[in-house]
Amino acid sequence: MADNQEKTLQQKVAEVIDSIRPMLQNDGGDIELVSIEPDNTVKVRLQGACRGCPGAQMTLKMGVERLLKERVPQVKEVVAVR
Repeated sequence: MADNQEKTLQQKVAEVIDSIRPMLQNDGGDIELVSIEPDNTVKVRLQGACRGCPGAQMTLKMGVERLLKERVPQVKEVVAVR
């Protein structure tokens, strides 16, 4: 566990996003970490099939945001940018 505490917020968020990426790629999409704002809002860019998908907002909030908050409690919210 000591290892986990030494990781930066950026590293922790990137690891969670990398763990989600294969699921999105299976559906023809992808996700990119754009930035982490000073208030711990995570900005991501949905790509490929995810970009225009009607379910993308639900995937973002119910999937990506839920997982990130679960694994990285400092995360305030996740928003998609273009």
